[in-house]
Amino acid sequence: MLTSLLALTVQAQSLLHRVDSMLTLRYHKGNIDTAYVVRPQTKWTIRARLNLSGTNIKAEGVDNDRRFTSEMYADSKMTVSLGVSYLGISLSASLNPAKLLGKYRDYELTFNSYGRRFGFDFVYQDARNFSGWYEIDGSDRVDLPSDALNVKTLNANAYYVFNSRRFSYPAAFSQNYIQRRSCGSVLLAASVQGQQVTSKDEDEANLKMTNIGIGAGYGYNFVPSKGWLLHISALPTFIVYSNTSAKIGDDNVPMKYHFPEVIITGRGAVVRNARAVFYGLSMNFNFTNIGNKDNLAVHNVKWYLRTFFGLRL
Repeated sequence: MLTSLLALTVQAQSLLHRVDSMLTLRYHKGNIDTAYVVRPQTKWTIRARLNLSGTNIKAEGVDNDRRFTSEMYADSKMTVSLGVSYLGISLSASLNPAKLLGKYRDYELTFNSYGRRFGFDFVYQDARNFSGWYEIDGSDRVDLPSDALNVKTLNANAYYVFNSRRFSYPAAFSQNYIQRRSCGSVLLAASVQGQQVTSKDEDEANLKMTNIGIGAGYGYNFVPSKGWLLHISALPTFIVYSNTSAKIGDDNVPMKYHFPEVIITGRGAVVRNARAVFYGLSMNFNFTNIGNKDNLAVHNVKWYLRTFFGLRL
């Protein structure tokens, strides 16, 4: 019996060693210029994050020959997350304190993957706590109640890096690479936005839109001194497919394509690598411009900010 257990233990250790060797080889394999970009030498990473996000929608247009403007804001969201990574394989969990206390009723799902060549952001939000105001020319501004709108929004953005040997998106946003020298890259970009807005007042309004954009941008990693990284990138995409319908009460509101309609994704980060410790903050900003203000134009802003602290072991 003891001999069998020892044999199983040896086999298990051998299997774990082979798996570890394969993961290590995969983790460090890659066509990179190590004068500019390197992998951390450690295998384990522990990271804590504080995440903040917000949304606002602005609409402007003409109703019965009178110009109107409206702006709505969703409740800001705050979550705390803790993640563990082993050779690039990660597991994390998030907690929303306001949700636990019953003070946040919205639903939001965020997923992102920042690869050396390809990457994407995916954000879905079902927001029910919008507040804001509505103003028509010649009339006083009217405050809108916090439950005036129900807004479901999907934002997805993807990029491709041309200079992936020397420029690293992950160095700024997932910290599984380290940028050693300053470098930038031209980026290809694609964006998708889907949204449904439903009002809850007596003149029920309903807006549905699906938009797809393609474009190009630029990102730059600036290394002012050893251990520091400043990142900034902008990825504008022009909408090449748009399917939009708007209805207020029983009236259909025309929303014809009006060039340029755009989806713009901006990202920024500040990272400090200090031996086994790293910390910093990152930002993602998404702006969408749809329609024509002579009929109806809708501007969407979605942002999130992360502060983080991590250990490499």
